[in-house]
Amino acid sequence: MKKALSTQFPDSLKLLCLLLFLSCLNWGCKGPEADSRRNMLAGETSPYLLQHAENPVHWQAWSDEIWEMAKAEDKLVLISIGYSSCHWCHVMEEETFENDSVARFMNENFINVKVDREERPDVDHVYMTAVQLMTGSGGWPLNVLVLPNGKPLYGGTYHPTEQWMQVLTEINRLYREDPQKANDYADRVAKGVAEVNLIEAPATEGIPGMETISGAVELWKNEWDLQWGGFKGEQKFMLPSNLDFLLDYAYLTKDQQAREHLRKTLQLMSRGGVFDQLGGGFYRYSTDSEWRIPHFEKMLYDNAQLIGVYARAFKFYQDPEFRETAERIFGFLRQEMKNPEGGYYAALDADSEGVEGKYYTWSGADLKSLLGGEFDTFADYYGIGGAAGENNTDWVLYRNQSDQAFAQKQGIMLTELSELKSGWHKVLMEQRSRRTRPGMDDKIITSWNALLVSSLVTAYEAFDKAEYLNEAVSLFNSVMDQTYDSGDLQHSFKKGAATQPGFLEDYTYMTQAAFRLYQATADEAYLNTAEELIAEAKARFRKTDSPLYRFKKDDELIAAIVKTTDGVMPSPNTVLAELFLKLGHFKYDKAYLQQHQEMLRLLSGRFLQNPQNYAAWGSLLLLQQDNYYEVAIVGERARDLQAEMNRNFLPNALVVASEIPSELPLYDQRFVAGETYIYVCQNHSCKLPVTAVEKALSQLNE
Repeated sequence: MKKALSTQFPDSLKLLCLLLFLSCLNWGCKGPEADSRRNMLAGETSPYLLQHAENPVHWQAWSDEIWEMAKAEDKLVLISIGYSSCHWCHVMEEETFENDSVARFMNENFINVKVDREERPDVDHVYMTAVQLMTGSGGWPLNVLVLPNGKPLYGGTYHPTEQWMQVLTEINRLYREDPQKANDYADRVAKGVAEVNLIEAPATEGIPGMETISGAVELWKNEWDLQWGGFKGEQKFMLPSNLDFLLDYAYLTKDQQAREHLRKTLQLMSRGGVFDQLGGGFYRYSTDSEWRIPHFEKMLYDNAQLIGVYARAFKFYQDPEFRETAERIFGFLRQEMKNPEGGYYAALDADSEGVEGKYYTWSGADLKSLLGGEFDTFADYYGIGGAAGENNTDWVLYRNQSDQAFAQKQGIMLTELSELKSGWHKVLMEQRSRRTRPGMDDKIITSWNALLVSSLVTAYEAFDKAEYLNEAVSLFNSVMDQTYDSGDLQHSFKKGAATQPGFLEDYTYMTQAAFRLYQATADEAYLNTAEELIAEAKARFRKTDSPLYRFKKDDELIAAIVKTTDGVMPSPNTVLAELFLKLGHFKYDKAYLQQHQEMLRLLSGRFLQNPQNYAAWGSLLLLQQDNYYEVAIVGERARDLQAEMNRNFLPNALVVASEIPSELPLYDQRFVAGETYIYVCQNHSCKLPVTAVEKALSQLNE
């Protein structure tokens, strides 16, 4: 539920929040007479908002009108932000927002607004930043009390009912009795939010060298969990940008410790309870340090990226376990989260029948009944009897060893183990299908689907299976049909839903997806789409005083949002900087390359200070160490040779192909009828062409 942030803010502001929270309170005061409003969410299409449509709280959706209403009635605005699969959002709703007396107090004293963070990531980001500044951490549900001008006065996450009433009473009293103090405090918070989104120019103009990058990684290693993989902490998230960076770093520096740590991390993640051992796909995070007990919601955005991570890891390590993991994630998404009309849904809930994980966990009695004489072998394979199932109920399946090691221990062949697993899965999945399914958030979010397109292309390259490319093409075309019209890209799609203009992440992730499809298909229509989308992003989101880009086109919130941190999803500014690099090299476009350099110089210091939160920027830094190649394959067999080349792990090479003559810079004057040549180039200077992939690989390693 909560994830700490190290952002500093004046202690006086934190103290004020604490004093407000701990004050002795009088609950007996009466507010204004109850108004005639009602809960306004029944007409919404967001699954999260609809979950609250029958609360006695007079919720309304985010709109411009709430501020006029708040000013006219001189009331604070309560902004409550969450998402449909959020477990603690459900808990607070049941405990607090369905409580009639709490609702009465909220209705009398506040303008109450519900926000789906997935529909409005801009609203979520600005108020999450405020709460992190005020408290040092954040999470969902995110509950913020703001002045009629939108500036935050109080923020927190989940509150039990009694605590929630204390907060509401005291903050409302402060606003009524000392409005000047309330306004002064909110002004300071708003100023802090604005400052967080300002990126100062670096002290030096150069790009850090490999020695400096390695120094930052050496310090980062202190945070690595060398026993269980990942990073130290009671909770563990799968962070694709971090995993991708470590893949690139281990390859380019030959750092053996990074190589082994990453391999252990990927193995233990996929063997742990944080991975659905039966149905495939990762849950959102692990609640323990050993990846065993998950928080059971399943999201599209992390599963989409993890297909690509495991596909790249397969190319690097040549470990079939990583290929199987990628394939099982893809299988889960197609089976459980694909809209038959096109696109993939946003999330599966953690809860069913009001209980977190009930759909996925097993009692010992049920397993013994279903599996009969094979139970003991099953229990040994899936860790039953350990900490996850000491009370003989609610077992979470996980593996503590490889299939090869288990088969050897059991004295059976791998093929026999595979048959056993197939039988177990069939029996248990049939039983699971009879249970009440978790709720589905059926929004189709543009940026999240774009991430899946890019990962599917990566899987196609790694496994040379056409089904991945076919699905990537179909998905991209479907999302464009549903969300794009004459330069305007929408953030999400759902029948009957109001449209929300796309954010920077939608434009950049879709641009990335289009360019990856061009690389995979050599169809210039995708290249043209990529250039069209990137031009729109530049026109809509560029800051006038910075090489960076705003998250949304208009800055009507309390501060402009400039997202640069790489969390579970990469910063859209990072993705844009990478696109400038690749398109600059591909088209010999100096303006793109200059923009890439400017963005990277501005953010390189952030990576050096905090690699874990700026890992995708770190991957770009690795490509600035005089080791980035353009590989152009031109001729009638270009696609075949490209497929052969792409099965290798080449993080520092842009591999493109053309089967026909082309005037694009990398292909111009290089087509020879009846021949296919591979050109390995660096900064547009090419080595002698070769006709075999192994020779081209040798040129890359010279």
